[in-house]
Amino acid sequence: MLTLLFVMGMALPALAVDDPSEMLPNPAQEHRAERIGSQLRCLVCQNESIEDSSAPLARDLRHVVRQHVAAGESDRQIMTWMTQRYGDFIRLRPRLTLETALLWAMPALALLIGVGLAVMSFRRRNTPPPDLTEAERARLTDLSDPIA
Repeated sequence: MLTLLFVMGMALPALAVDDPSEMLPNPAQEHRAERIGSQLRCLVCQNESIEDSSAPLARDLRHVVRQHVAAGESDRQIMTWMTQRYGDFIRLRPRLTLETALLWAMPALALLIGVGLAVMSFRRRNTPPPDLTEAERARLTDLSDPIA
């Protein structure tokens, strides 16, 4: 019984294309549409591709991808259209730009800044205080003498 439930649970991701009428009649075009769809993020689920998601918006996006594939557009044209419409967030693997490089570098930069601040703080704490000047010594002597 548990084995049957496990096997049925493993098949759930395969149910993302809810309706066979969504599929293109040409197997090569369908395969291409699935490959493109697997690179696009479901904007509702955010951690699934539109091919893996059963959200209504993912279904709509799958339909749009298939329309573009059937119209004969290249993969690059379809991805460009999607990113122009929804931004780079729709890509599961965003392009490497200055912004994405900065995003990936931020944890390392924060760590380096933190280590640098800790080292500076440690060095500042371990430096001996400067010697007293003659005026400060005289003032200290005056303050430490009992009031007469």
